[in-house]
Amino acid sequence: MKINGMQHEMQAMAMEAQNTTRAATGQQVQQDFGELLSSAINTVNGLQKSSGELQTRFDQGDRSVSLSDVMIARNKSSVAFEATIQTRNKLVEAYKELMNMPV
Repeated sequence: MKINGMQHEMQAMAMEAQNTTRAATGQQVQQDFGELLSSAINTVNGLQKSSGELQTRFDQGDRSVSLSDVMIARNKSSVAFEATIQTRNKLVEAYKELMNMPV
């Protein structure tokens, strides 16, 4: 059994956790989450814009854009949008659950 290796890793993680201050960690997590969420929304927006542009080019008769390219871009943007909606729903559900907890 590799108990010594696991114990060493746990001690290293504990030392690392002790070296960070709580206020800075909380602020950092909040900033990282906000940046991550903003980045994800911007990515979904970019996918939807590129999908719309491909569709417009195809509709105007651009020979360099095929129907399969348009459909793939459309499906990518649709999946990304649905994932964003599901994430939003989970966040709202978690928020409601937290607000309903007794203090």
